[in-house]
This record gives sequence, structure tokens and C-alpha cells, in this order.
Amino acid sequence: AVTDNPLIFSERETISAGHFHGQPLALPLDYLSLAMAELGNISDRRIYLSLEGKTGGVPKLLMADTGLNSGFMIVQYTTAALVSENKGLCFPASADSIPTSLGQEDHVSMGSISGRKAWRVIDNVEKIIAIELLCAAQAQGFHPLKSSPILQQLHERIREEVPQLTRDVYLHEPIQSLIQLVRSRALLQQIHLSTPWSDIFDTY
Repeated sequence: AVTDNPLIFSERETISAGHFHGQPLALPLDYLSLAMAELGNISDRRIYLSLEGKTGGVPKLLMADTGLNSGFMIVQYTTAALVSENKGLCFPASADSIPTSLGQEDHVSMGSISGRKAWRVIDNVEKIIAIELLCAAQAQGFHPLKSSPILQQLHERIREEVPQLTRDVYLHEPIQSLIQLVRSRALLQQIHLSTPWSDIFDTY
């Protein structure tokens, strides 16, 4: 690992890193997993509540005819599974250690595991957020009144990827389109450009 071993760039050039423990990276990466998992958790709760049909004008399962259609019920199964997986991934890898190399490597940070787990949690949360966008746009389609200008712009951008649905369809492709939209940061950039006080935020 580059945290403790010499970095060899050529026959004559080496750099001794001398940072003999990866804990300064492992701890924040573990906390990142926890924070991102919580973001996914609250997103799943909003999805669940949107399916209940208790908001004026919005039908249960976000579809008018749920006698013949399942509506958006199954996508919440997906987010519930992803949220539960994230909970399992949130045990801090940095809390563990195991000796290797006849004890020369005694107390280790497990930072590489922290990083891999954080990557998986973030990947899961991107999928959850994409499904929330799908459900939120579908719910907005039932409201008789328009929302705020920024939300209306976001709704229109999502509609460029996925139309308002009136019957059950195969949702894999719409969800994949919205995952790519989330990863592109296009919605964040649109919010940034549409917000009067956007200068106080970092540019995404």
C-alpha cells in the first residue's frame, strides 16, 4: 500500500511515504457509508409514503387503475432491499484488525475494505435516488397545480427520460436512465443555475 511502502517510479526515483497507518482514511470512509446509508433510508421512506395515496389527487401505488396494474409497488421492494443491504454494509471495517506477515503487520486499518464498502453503498443510494425521482415525477403528474419553478424544471427534465405511466411497464430501462441522470449531476447543475443564492454553494 502507498501509505507505508516506498513508491518506486523508476530505477533511480523512489519516494518513502512513511504514513504507516491508513486509519485517517478508514474512519471517514466508514462514516461516509453510514451517512450515505441514512440518505438512502430517508429516500426509501419518501418513496413508501408516496405510494400510500394519502396526498390529495395521488392514487395508491401511483397509478389510476391498480385493479389491473401493480403500479410502482415493486420498485419500493427494490429500494427496501437496497436500504437493507446498506445497513449490513455499515458495520465499520476500521473497527476490525488482524495481524499478518508474522506480526510485522499487526494493527491494520482495513481502509481498503472501508473504501470498497463505501463504493457499494454509494452505488446503492444512486439507485434509490433514481427510483425516488421516478416516483416523485409520477406523483407530480397527478397534481392539478404546478410546483415551484425549480421543481417544475426538474420534473420536465425527468420527463425527457421517462414519460408519465398509465399502465404497468418493464421499469428496468427507465430506472437505468435515471441512474445515469443522477450520476451525470445534471439535476444538481440545473438547481445551481436556477437558485438565486447559488453563488454561496460549490459548483458541482
